Amino acid sequence: MQTNATYTSLVAVGDSFTEGMSDLLPDGSYRGWADILAGRMAALTPDFRYANLAVRGKLIGQIVAEQVDVAAAMRPDVITLVGGLNDTLRPKVDMGRVRGLLEEAVERLAPACEQLVLMRSPGRNGPVLERFRPRMEELFGVVDDLAKRHDALVVDLYGAPSLSDPRMWDVDRLHLTPDGHRRVAEAVWQKLGLSPEDPEWHAPVPPTAPPGWTARRTADVRFAKQHLLPWIGRRLTGRSSGDGRPAKRPELLPYEGPLG
Repeated sequence: MQTNATYTSLVAVGDSFTEGMSDLLPDGSYRGWADILAGRMAALTPDFRYANLAVRGKLIGQIVAEQVDVAAAMRPDVITLVGGLNDTLRPKVDMGRVRGLLEEAVERLAPACEQLVLMRSPGRNGPVLERFRPRMEELFGVVDDLAKRHDALVVDLYGAPSLSDPRMWDVDRLHLTPDGHRRVAEAVWQKLGLSPEDPEWHAPVPPTAPPGWTARRTADVRFAKQHLLPWIGRRLTGRSSGDGRPAKRPELLPYEGPLG
């Protein structure tokens, strides 16, 4: 990969991971790895343009139907596509359908940009990861196969020790902390051949004393009340956290920092 290649535009496609949850800004909006990456790329290139079409809660079918053609029509230098993980976390999923939809997305996006970037998403160590690990690894196998066939880059976040550490994850246990998003941005930055580099983004977080029993139980109760039960309620009623929510950066415009 060419070092400090010149990229003039970036379009991000996906779900809450790419929208930026839970990298919360003071005004209540989210930043996230894609915004951080765009800011760094803009510092290299005058008039750098950026769009982020990602919306929280989206399944791969919704991403294909609502975002892929829009991104392809923009014809940016770089497109990032991260999707399918929400599908694998559902109680039942047709992995054959997920494969077909990812393939459809890549086939549309790869010819529409100079460089398509795919990812092996990070996973938080714990019982949820262990339960869904086979599905996730099947999804990542599809990602690897599609990347080889369409000359896409793959950013391996799943294999990064730092991003599996529970301390890199917000209290909802589904989204990265600001430091986690910063590390993801660095990983994509390096995969694109840009510099300067931070060689420590994937390094394990220094050990700290584990929380005591009372602190763990308090955190579990808060997680269940604030995040798990509402998530279950949405699944039972067929609702999504992204219903009716527009993309935060729907147009390919010059990057001027976080909105708000």
